Amino acid sequence: MAEEEHVFETADAGSSLTYPMQCSALRKNGFVVIKNRPCKIVDMSTSKTGKHGHAKVHLVAIDIFTSKKLEDLSPSTHNMEVPNVRRSEYQLIDIDDGFLSLMTPDGDTKDDVRVPESEIGEQIQSQFDEGKDLLVTIISAMGEEAPIAVKEAPKGL
Repeated sequence: MAEEEHVFETADAGSSLTYPMQCSALRKNGFVVIKNRPCKIVDMSTSKTGKHGHAKVHLVAIDIFTSKKLEDLSPSTHNMEVPNVRRSEYQLIDIDDGFLSLMTPDGDTKDDVRVPESEIGEQIQSQFDEGKDLLVTIISAMGEEAPIAVKEAPKGL
């Protein structure tokens, strides 16, 4: 019996990566998980209830990290997963070997966010090279993170 007591030791008490929401309650510009990817809904339409059952919701969404377009069709009464999406703003300290060195609000450093190979990555790099103090907005969902915006920090920060 003693061996079975340790079964739940690896349980995680942290917040869930996603939560369920009825498909009919989803809205344009909201978030949804399609094909196990966190997405922002850009278009949705509902078909009428057919002869054989439920109204269907057609979702068109863009992956928030890869910008790929994904689509899904689901009965309006079914639940879909919605990602817990968090936005955080950090002060940029340095760019080292393709990674951003960011200062968290409590003064620690965060060095695990890669400079994206996109327009936002080029903006961050060029403004950093000009010697500007920058604030970088990081979006995080389902264990992934990416910079989505950059702005010059107000003087005195």
